[in-house]
Amino acid sequence: MKGMVVFMRLGGGIEKPYSNPDEWIKLVKELGYTCVLAPIDSSASKQEIDDYMRCIQENNLVLGEVGAWKNPISLNDKERKEALEYCKKQLSLAEEMNANCCVNIVGSRGEIWDGAYEDNYSEDTYAIIIDTIRDIIDSVKPTRTFYTIEPMPWMVPDSPQAYLKLLKDVDRKAFGVHLDYTNMINSPKRYIYSTRFINECFELLGPYIKSVHAKDVRMSSKLPCIIEEVIPGKGIIDFDNVINQCNKLGKDMTVFIEHLNSFEEYKEASQYIRGIMESHQC
Repeated sequence: MKGMVVFMRLGGGIEKPYSNPDEWIKLVKELGYTCVLAPIDSSASKQEIDDYMRCIQENNLVLGEVGAWKNPISLNDKERKEALEYCKKQLSLAEEMNANCCVNIVGSRGEIWDGAYEDNYSEDTYAIIIDTIRDIIDSVKPTRTFYTIEPMPWMVPDSPQAYLKLLKDVDRKAFGVHLDYTNMINSPKRYIYSTRFINECFELLGPYIKSVHAKDVRMSSKLPCIIEEVIPGKGIIDFDNVINQCNKLGKDMTVFIEHLNSFEEYKEASQYIRGIMESHQC
């Protein structure tokens, strides 16, 4: 809808080194971001945390996500315990920094932490997933942020319906939704009907969404099926529709570009999406 006010915030990766808030904010401004991913992790000192928080506030940014990105349901007991502890520390950091959410995947039951395995979908694994998410949330007891799970093509949750079930089964107020619609476009039918599928994701999960990944996909003509992630604007995702849907979620919803290879690609992608956002305000 033209002439509407766009409330969403746009951010993404950086792919350039920085060592302090001044260096970091210079890159953020060059990319034109209005929301950011956590520039530090839980190993940072209290002074570093305070310095970055001050930089975020002074530059009218919104901290959208603190990433956990570990496997807290690993078959390897040492890896599992270390990952679980790290998830708790990252959720605590998200709480301290007032981030929209801390995000992870549920993890896998195989050697590759984010890999596709048959046991990812077993009833026993699902019970472990529920217990693990509850343990992370109950240990931290966040009141300002949320623990969220990024959907994946080959583990729970791989559909908006599966995410709704997960929300119900975890049954914690501090458990929210991280929406990565492209990770759930895992079949030719969802690809062909991508706009319909994306709208379904927002319709079912909208009240619980804390942050969004804005990604694009393209399916090759090779058999049996190859769906690959591409830079926004190079695939088939209707970003005009995505922006409309994100805008409905209210003020300061954070939307992030990810998985690009360079600072220049992030600049290209952010300019593309920002151009669509600006056209909505004409």
